[in-house]
Amino acid sequence: MSVLVLVEHTNGAFKKKSLEAVQYAAHIAKETVTSVTAVAVGNIADAAMQELGAYGAQKVLNATDARLEHFISRAYTKVMLAAAQKEGAKVIVGLHDTVGKAVSPRLAARLGAGLAAGAVAYPDLSKGFVVKKTVFSGKAFAFVSITSDVKVITLMPNTFAVVKGEGSATVEKLDVSFSDADFAVQVKEVAKASGAVPLSEAELVVSGGRGMKGPENWHVLEDLAKELGAATACSRPVADSHWRPHNEHVGQTGGTIRPNLYIAVGISGAIQHLAGVNGSKTIVVINKDPEAPFFSAANYGVLGDAMEIVPKLTEAVKKFKAGH
Repeated sequence: MSVLVLVEHTNGAFKKKSLEAVQYAAHIAKETVTSVTAVAVGNIADAAMQELGAYGAQKVLNATDARLEHFISRAYTKVMLAAAQKEGAKVIVGLHDTVGKAVSPRLAARLGAGLAAGAVAYPDLSKGFVVKKTVFSGKAFAFVSITSDVKVITLMPNTFAVVKGEGSATVEKLDVSFSDADFAVQVKEVAKASGAVPLSEAELVVSGGRGMKGPENWHVLEDLAKELGAATACSRPVADSHWRPHNEHVGQTGGTIRPNLYIAVGISGAIQHLAGVNGSKTIVVINKDPEAPFFSAANYGVLGDAMEIVPKLTEAVKKFKAGH
């Protein structure tokens, strides 16, 4: 019996949010006196999989069917089902992202398991198995008691800091019996967004809205993001106007992020936008409209013209980094 966790990678390198999920699973395993088994899909170097042991995994099951090159929810569900049956898993951890949201409900249905989606804290085992999760687009929390024999949890990325420890995991091949129906959906092309910092994993984010007045002014935000080592994001009207690519859109109909610092520039803060960013640890709002609703959700607010404030902030960051 073990705690099972689905880990995601890019070209064989495991994503930060997956390492976070392994640590989360390791915490549960310690409390329940069991072990952690990670499930990795695709051709990955053994050394990379063994390194998951430094984050709490004792074993890695690797499914390498060539048809798994691209994510297909039904096939990935079959992989996790095979792993759960092989390990006798009673707790299964996934990520509250595109992959986790597609696989976890299917897996829970197959296993007759209770599902808690969007966990933001370690489960409370003193009262059974109680999971704290976000509800109402992140405006509130709910405490969900899972009473089923098998339990499935999806973890909100950037909930915990990743701390590398000691240890090495063993690696085993996972044989999965697929049917043609598992690959009924065919992926023809995958277009990946470029950028030094993936938005979904960024701890620092600089975001802009219609208050930036046009794409020609975006260099101001990009300069600040570069100095901070931050990712850039935008509100929906900006993406809809094609000022910025749609992969940068955060909000209820875009991406959901939980960075340590979210700097919102020229964004009014409509409820739809807040739904995607209100899990941020610290929110800084820069806006010249004193009635902007975003100020009520901000930890810090700066009232003024972004084109004057942001360059000064960038210069201040440069001086701080230079030790002046």
